[in-house]
Amino acid sequence: MTAIAELRAEFDQLNRDYLVVHKTKEDLFWDTYMAVSDDHDGFARAEADYKAFISSPERLAAVRAALERLQAQPAGAERDDLLHGYQGWLALFESNIIDSAAAQEQMRRLIEMEAELFAKRRDLALSHINERGEREEATLTTLAINMATNPDLAARKSSHDALLDLERWVLDNGFLDIVKQRNALARSLGSADYFEHKVRKNEQMTSDELFAVLDDFEARTRDANQRALRRLADDKGADALLPYNLRFHMSGDVTRQMDPYLPFSKAVERWVLSFRRLGVQYRQATMQLDLVERKGKYQNGFCHGPVPSFYDGGRWVPGRINFTADATPDQVGSGARAINTLFHEGGHAAHFANVIQNAPCFSQEFAPTSMAYAETQSMFCDSLLNDADWLKRYARNAAGEAMPDALIRARIEATQPFFAFSERSIAVVAYFERELYRLPEAELTPETVLALARRCEREILGVECGPRPLLAIPHLLNQESAASYHGYLLAHMAVYQTRAYFLREYGYLTDNPAIGPLLAEHYWAPGNSLDHDATLLSLTGEHFNARYLAEACDLSVDEAWREAKRLIAAAVERNYARDYPERLDATIRLVHGAELIADNAAGEAEMCRRFEAWVRERYPAAAH
Repeated sequence: MTAIAELRAEFDQLNRDYLVVHKTKEDLFWDTYMAVSDDHDGFARAEADYKAFISSPERLAAVRAALERLQAQPAGAERDDLLHGYQGWLALFESNIIDSAAAQEQMRRLIEMEAELFAKRRDLALSHINERGEREEATLTTLAINMATNPDLAARKSSHDALLDLERWVLDNGFLDIVKQRNALARSLGSADYFEHKVRKNEQMTSDELFAVLDDFEARTRDANQRALRRLADDKGADALLPYNLRFHMSGDVTRQMDPYLPFSKAVERWVLSFRRLGVQYRQATMQLDLVERKGKYQNGFCHGPVPSFYDGGRWVPGRINFTADATPDQVGSGARAINTLFHEGGHAAHFANVIQNAPCFSQEFAPTSMAYAETQSMFCDSLLNDADWLKRYARNAAGEAMPDALIRARIEATQPFFAFSERSIAVVAYFERELYRLPEAELTPETVLALARRCEREILGVECGPRPLLAIPHLLNQESAASYHGYLLAHMAVYQTRAYFLREYGYLTDNPAIGPLLAEHYWAPGNSLDHDATLLSLTGEHFNARYLAEACDLSVDEAWREAKRLIAAAVERNYARDYPERLDATIRLVHGAELIADNAAGEAEMCRRFEAWVRERYPAAAH
């Protein structure tokens, strides 16, 4: 056997071995997070096996040896293909390596501690007063929607009180011990603390480099945020700035008025059609969607892929992808929330279904995949839902009537002044987590950490307490998403840079069939073989920058409305392409736990019809 043939056999075996541990972990992740299984111990073992694989010094040494042997071989197509693949594995192992027995033991203990906390959190029931004046169990999603839409102040306060109770529960049930354990792990790996470790690992930046970007953005948007809060207090009274009133006064009435035009039952149909018209294809992926709240189910949307897409030699291995929402279909605002999740998680799925490299390490959401890079794909897709021409074309009531221009303007009047607040609501998490992991262990007490959370909210948001208190954010509890939330803000910066490029080139985004193929070519195909900046440069011709997002935050209502009117008028005159794909090129299953609601075996239209019928039967009040 030639040296190249031996190296090919070793490479193929590495790909196969990875798929086994990755799929096992992800299948158990889905079942436990969806409350289909309570095998938390099995998931913890599978998670530990996966971590052991990607942090194995022996595998890293083997990859380095293979690269050394390859570089000694004559250049050629197969040799260069193997070089590319092994370099992908080198990046994965180097970004996850744990080469000391002590650090490996710390990681094992950390996984156990997080699994224990997750199991307890799943059994925790939160409650609030709903629109009917009844106290009911509530998820994070229903709490947020209730605060944004319920006209009763006491009911809104009950939702925020539940979040404050959750903060205290988190602090009293092991989170601070997890913070200590994370810091111990980070220090054993050579970092000052866990936040510094994660920023280097996920974004290939130091925390100082990250905060150079965040501080600049904070300074650029500070005045716009303060102006909006002052005006709200002047218009609605000082109580409007209380955390349980803030979201309602920002958008509650408009959300309620928009509700008939964005029914939950139509969310899947509008996602399918809109993505097809964008030219998005899923390259034969199998997707499982669980969209409705359920007791014990994880209370936040996510997208994970048990089988990453890649070329296995010349054979295409399509992705197998799961994503979820936590919607309550008969709650006001649930339809808008559901379609936002479908576009967001569907954007993730499109990304990970379209990575066309030669190893599965390029097509997974963990390091060395940058969170900012991954979230750019999903956030670009959900940004389309804010566009006036998308709302005009898709947001229709039961009579088929389009959303009126006056309501679109009212939405802009409600949301545009608080655009800066919304983006700063992402930034504040990074400011808090950086300081949290810098605290001496002796100061890691519930009182100190709560005081830190409130101080960060005052300094960045400009209010005494955030409408979503910091320690109620689920991302902080899981080591994969902890100390990574800033990735959403970096992604939003890239989203507005991407939007600006498409608007310059084409003048519109909604149902533009050029967008899907261009995203697939420049952003999705390379996976993590290119860094975030390189993908942006490839498509837009510009390096990553925050300018476009800061400028969008600073627009006045009149300026935003002028752009909205331009989009609506242009859409009326536009002859939209009719040769978009007939299907998403995916096998899709809509499930509710273990129950199959619908699939697309008989076509996507039939799947959407069956989903709509299921929603109407199960939740009659959701039928507008």
